[in-house]
Amino acid sequence: MSKKQKKVVLFSIWVAAMFAVTPAVNAMHIMEGYLPVKYCIAWGVISLPFLVVGFFSIKNKLKENRKQITLLAMAGAFIFVISSLKIPSVTGSCSHMTGTGLGAILFGPCAVSILGIIVLIFQAILLAHGGLTTLGANTFSMAIAGPLLSFVLYKLGNKLKINKRVTVFFAAFLGDLFTYCVTSIQLALAYPSAEGGVAVSAIKFLGVFAPTQLPLAVLEGIITVLIVIALETYAKPELIKVGFMKEAN
Repeated sequence: MSKKQKKVVLFSIWVAAMFAVTPAVNAMHIMEGYLPVKYCIAWGVISLPFLVVGFFSIKNKLKENRKQITLLAMAGAFIFVISSLKIPSVTGSCSHMTGTGLGAILFGPCAVSILGIIVLIFQAILLAHGGLTTLGANTFSMAIAGPLLSFVLYKLGNKLKINKRVTVFFAAFLGDLFTYCVTSIQLALAYPSAEGGVAVSAIKFLGVFAPTQLPLAVLEGIITVLIVIALETYAKPELIKVGFMKEAN
């Protein structure tokens, strides 16, 4: 057997071993009943303050300008549609985009937490995607952690005077990846590896999700940029009101 063939065999053994020790989940949406009760409660409690702040954030934004509701609804619809488009993962579960980067850039991460949990509830009830018992964990990963990173990266890019479209791409791209990283950690905490504990388990989950999630994250970044370009063309007054664009002198 040649060296190349040996490498292929070793790689196939590694893949088989990883699948054998990694339970089936629904990728970024952890499925109903998968997490132990204490983790469901803990993630729900952690998410609660963000949701409260998000509720008041949306309330204040709409109080300042009721017309923002159109753009807000569009951001929510984008999250629902794009995160409902699932593709098969190598594990037999699924992977999907999040769509939360756009909302975080336009309205901030706290507002997106409310949009995200609404989407997750509808998906759990209508599409059997995710679950109600795991709502807290899914909310934290997809509607809080990912949008928070997207928002920080977007603000940092603006401060460093990086091209806006490049900034939008990386904010959406890395926000998506961070969401699945957080999900992997959540799963690892609930199901640590017998040898190596949480860290090894998290790496295994990351390795399983990466082949499909990486190209999806790139695609989400591109789609988000295209939507921003369309909004700059057809909804410039609305973008000015939310602070995304500056009014020309």
